[in-house]
Amino acid sequence: MAKKETVSRWLVLVIKVPAEPTRHRVAVWRELRKIGALSLGQGVWAAPDVPVFADGVARALALAEQAGGQVVTLNASGRGPEDADRFQSLFTAERSADWTEFLADCGKFEQELAKEIRIAKFTLAELEEEEQSLDRLRRWHRDLTLRDVFGAPEAAEAASRLKECAAACEDYANRVFAALHGTQGDAL
Repeated sequence: MAKKETVSRWLVLVIKVPAEPTRHRVAVWRELRKIGALSLGQGVWAAPDVPVFADGVARALALAEQAGGQVVTLNASGRGPEDADRFQSLFTAERSADWTEFLADCGKFEQELAKEIRIAKFTLAELEEEEQSLDRLRRWHRDLTLRDVFGAPEAAEAASRLKECAAACEDYANRVFAALHGTQGDAL
């Protein structure tokens, strides 16, 4: 997949949060991971300086300040194009890892549906559980798509696999309906 965007400006966040209680540090870390910020070392993070990251960066900074921490936010562009390319490569590598995890979960979802079909577990409760799992995959895909500003190569496969998961879930729903209503494709 071609790069979606060229970003030459980055936000570099230097964040120091008191060690205790640890919940504050964990909250800041979780928010930064959630938005896909790139960890550059102990308390130093970077994110592309584009609007999609603004709210998450603001939340992380607010969490750090509420915990009595210190925050320094820097605008960075690197000394040359190779610096921007390096950040972009590091950032895209992390998005690739996110997409790989997403693809693995798509596989687990499809295996779960295949198992339920194999054992003929056609209940509304199971269908609801599977639909919730599909909704989780959809939300995850949406979130990954938003933060994958450079277009990691796995993104296209992930979109295709999500469609396959939706089709498999629809097939399972039809089987549940047929089992509950004693139909084999008869008219409703």
